[in-house]
This record gives sequence, structure tokens and C-alpha cells, in this order.
Amino acid sequence: MCHRDQGSAAGGGLLGFDLGFFSFLWLDDFTASHRFFVTRMREKTAYRTVQELSRSPSYRDEIMQMGPYRSHPCQSPVRMVAVWWQGVWYRSLTNVLDPQRLSARQVCELSRRRWRIEDAFALTKRVWDLAYLWTGSTKAVQLQIDATLIFYAVLLTLCQQVAEVLGEPLERISVAMVFRAFYHYSHAVQRGESDDLVQFLAEHAKLLGLVKRWRKHHRERQQLEYLIWGDP
Repeated sequence: MCHRDQGSAAGGGLLGFDLGFFSFLWLDDFTASHRFFVTRMREKTAYRTVQELSRSPSYRDEIMQMGPYRSHPCQSPVRMVAVWWQGVWYRSLTNVLDPQRLSARQVCELSRRRWRIEDAFALTKRVWDLAYLWTGSTKAVQLQIDATLIFYAVLLTLCQQVAEVLGEPLERISVAMVFRAFYHYSHAVQRGESDDLVQFLAEHAKLLGLVKRWRKHHRERQQLEYLIWGDP
């Protein structure tokens, strides 16, 4: 699973991928071609610490060399950010070695968000019916997929604009509820009550249920993040 994120690490963006893509040759190829990645570290991978960048009781950020005892080790140094989270060390890797370009917290956050691609698949199949193909024609199927993904990209942009107006993080905005709010906005337009979609959604966010409820696990994660990183 891959997730592309346009970040500050490089002009071409930064690629996040799962352990299914983990290999020393794959990682070395990224560094040699001046591309950047964030991924998880495979269990029992041997490494040697080259430089410690920072650490606390709850995390450590260090540059290391992987596979020092193998005949074909990883040629390029990588950066590991390890976080102690609910009794387990979670290790993330990146070839962005400068913490001024990508902080330890950003590395962990990008690694955590790699699963958002699964959320995107679930939404496109459940809410926009991409689970059902309307035709057997190859070209028509491609058109259906392309149209659905383009609409999803536009909808995400709209959610980002609403999040900015409300002062909320994007992940707290319900994409499905924003989609369903189009019905109410169309009636408001017909009545001459609104001609600005973003403003309408922001003003009626609570009534339309656009902001996800702050649940117990959200509060627990926020408390853990404060313990690890301090003030945001």
C-alpha cells in the first residue's frame, strides 16, 4: 500500500508505503534517485546507530545503517524515529535525514496516516457505489473509476476548505456528511439563501454533522501525544 503526500521534504513529494514494499534495494533506489519516503521498520531488522539526533523517555530519533551483518546491507543511511506507545515501540523510517526538513513528530504522523488510503477505498465503494460496476465495457469501467476518483479529489479539497474555516484538522471533517450536505445546499440555493458552498457548510456544520465527535480514543491519543511531544 502506497500513499503519496505532497510535503516539504522535497519538491516531488514524499511517498509513504507499507511493509509489503520493504527491501534494502527498494530503499536504496529511493535515496540514489533523490526521492523521499516514510515507512515502517520491519521487525528484527539489524541496525547500527550512526548518530543520535534527539531522544526522551518516550521517543528517540537517530540516523542508522541497516543490515550491518548481511552480505548485502542497506547502502544508504536512514533515519529511524521510534515512539513508545501503549507499551510498544513503534519504529518509522525515512531517508529525510535532516529533522529541520521533517521533524520526528511529522515522520510518525505520516507513518500513521498511511492507512488513510484504506479509508479512501472504503468511501469510494460505500458512499459513491464504486463497489458496483455499471457496465462490462473496459473503457466504460475506466471512465467510472476516473470520474469517481476525480470527484473524491474535489470533495477532499472542499473538506480542507471547510476545515480551515472551522479551525479543525482535516481528519475531523466527515467526508461522507459533507457529500450528503450537498442536498441541503442545493435547496438553500433554490431559496436564494446562499451562493457560497464553503460558507454554507461552515455555518451549518453542527446541524449537518460535518465535524466528527471527539470520542474517548481521540482524547486518549491526544494525551499520549502530549506526553511524547509536549505542546503542539
